[in-house]
Amino acid sequence: MNQEYPSILLEKAVDEFSKLPGIGRKTAMRLVLHLLRQDKSDVEAFGNSIITLKNEVKYCVSCHNISDTQTCQICANPQRDHRIVCVVENIRDVMAIESTQQFRGVYHVLGGIISPMDGIGPSDLEIPSLIDRVESGAIKEVIFALSTTMEGDTTNFYIYRKLEKTGVEMSVLSRGVSVGDELAYADEITLGRSIVNRTKFSTNI
Repeated sequence: MNQEYPSILLEKAVDEFSKLPGIGRKTAMRLVLHLLRQDKSDVEAFGNSIITLKNEVKYCVSCHNISDTQTCQICANPQRDHRIVCVVENIRDVMAIESTQQFRGVYHVLGGIISPMDGIGPSDLEIPSLIDRVESGAIKEVIFALSTTMEGDTTNFYIYRKLEKTGVEMSVLSRGVSVGDELAYADEITLGRSIVNRTKFSTNI
């Protein structure tokens, strides 16, 4: 046991919390000590919610968004325009765009972006299923809503080349979202305007 910790149980808990993104050991210690001060029932509810999430959460068979059922609420909603698909990196981006209330189409969650430095290639993402959706003939427009980084632009271009012969309309968010920004951190007004004022992708290559 590290002499810095009075309990090996405390040390193990801090080790686990510090594995979370953006959580250093000092913050992990603060979180663990906070949980220790809570009622046992509250801590059990906290732990069980994480275990239940991991064991029971589903991914939409159509768009790969997180869902409680086989088809997510967005894809199951007949009021959405299923001819317009917004391609995003992750679930946080779906939540960010939904918060603008400016988009009434559906989504396609890639599960990441192409990043050779991180060992992530096209085969690691949900790109084949997107191509299948477009080739089914039911899609009128694909909106690229990936982060305006080199990796995001590379992913946009890769998908564009895969879809360019299908005849589907392809567009990209207007550059109201600053270059280098992650979509989830854009403010709602800027992101909403970027969706409404999207432009054809072919003019941005």
